[in-house]
Amino acid sequence: MNTKHKKINGFTLTTLVVTTAIGSGIFALSSDLAKAAAPGPALLAWLVISCGILPLAATFNNLLRRHPELEGIYAYGQQGFGDFVGFISGWGYWMSGWLGNVAFSTVFISTLGYFFPIFQQANGWPAILAASVCSWFLTWLVNQGLENAAIINSVITLCKLIPIITFIICSLFAFRLSVFTHNFWGNFQNNFTWSSVLLQIKSCFMVMMWLFVGIEGATVLSSRAKSQRTAGRATIIGVICLLLIDTLASILPYGYFTRAQLIHAPQPAMAYLLAKLVGPWGGRFISIGLLISIFGAWISWTMLPAETLSSMATQKLLPARLGKTNHHQAPTLALVITGVVVQIFLITLLFTKQAYELAYSLSTAAVIVSYIIVAAYQIKDAHKNHLTGALLLGIGTLIFELGGMLCAGIKYLFLCTIIYLPGIYLYYRVQHHELQQDLTKHERYSSTGIILLGTLALVLVCSGQLNF
Repeated sequence: MNTKHKKINGFTLTTLVVTTAIGSGIFALSSDLAKAAAPGPALLAWLVISCGILPLAATFNNLLRRHPELEGIYAYGQQGFGDFVGFISGWGYWMSGWLGNVAFSTVFISTLGYFFPIFQQANGWPAILAASVCSWFLTWLVNQGLENAAIINSVITLCKLIPIITFIICSLFAFRLSVFTHNFWGNFQNNFTWSSVLLQIKSCFMVMMWLFVGIEGATVLSSRAKSQRTAGRATIIGVICLLLIDTLASILPYGYFTRAQLIHAPQPAMAYLLAKLVGPWGGRFISIGLLISIFGAWISWTMLPAETLSSMATQKLLPARLGKTNHHQAPTLALVITGVVVQIFLITLLFTKQAYELAYSLSTAAVIVSYIIVAAYQIKDAHKNHLTGALLLGIGTLIFELGGMLCAGIKYLFLCTIIYLPGIYLYYRVQHHELQQDLTKHERYSSTGIILLGTLALVLVCSGQLNF
């Protein structure tokens, strides 16, 4: 039996970046963005997001080139600030990964409701059962080898881009400048103010930030890439492609529908908008594309969190057995644990009406913590080596991510501390039993603070005082 560890090429890694980030958000983007802003502020919001996301991608690229020995997003925190910070970054990224998995699963099943009415209620028993079956199937698929799953993901990326590009092309032909410039700044009463524009830009951030969760996919799998340079280049190219696709898909509809029409469009908005442009086949075409898109993202979000747990275990941040791989070089135990927590969270969705919103909000809040730590390491590394350009890049990324944290909602970050509780226990066991060393003073203070916050959040949730 051949157990050779195959390497992932640049094209596969680039498609991984694109397909991980393009899930369900882009199909609802036209309506979600219209609720937040008029076309003028929306364009400015895209400019601001670009000025933050591109430096983040450039930071990943720079660090992959300068420190090819560091593998995985958590490694920068560990190298720059110690094991505990590395654990905080890695556990947060793992959390973001499987929460994104939950978000995609809910939309995937509810989209099936377009064809099978029994699945129209996303948090009903039939939907949860179907989502669970799909989740465990993908866990089995990835367990057959991460590299094979990544290749399958590349094929899915090409398939799911076809309906999105079709929508963009049809939108270009239907675009009318007079419609686009009408109410350009959202001045329904001809009362233009910059404060109104800034408020609309802020409202766009939560919608837009979710679209780029996953751009670090090539970094997470850098140890399986042909080279770190390949992984870094894939991140840059993937992010540029995402910015272009997301901007066109969200802005062009302002040119043939009024903002009011976009706001009231049913979800997924892209399906209904294309149906109005070209007929009923457009809605069915987009709906099928949405199913393919979510399936591809679901594969990615099954690979990345399991790979993170496994990699953290090899670096002695988590119990060693989590790092063991099977003869396909897949981390079986890490995959199973991730599958179990996804299953538990899917069951809890029976008790909330905001399943998708809750999952993606928590996912976004969790991953921003990892991004902030990466930016901080970029600043430290650049300052130490007197690299002015890299220093400015890191500072810009840090400012953007801190702003993103505020926009994502401190409440969701507070809720994330609950999920840190079992992680801190595992980290303590590794330090105490496997490494036979005590926590440092800073680690004790930090872990105690997180435990207190997580316990308080859990009490507030259980008592109904903290609502979703």
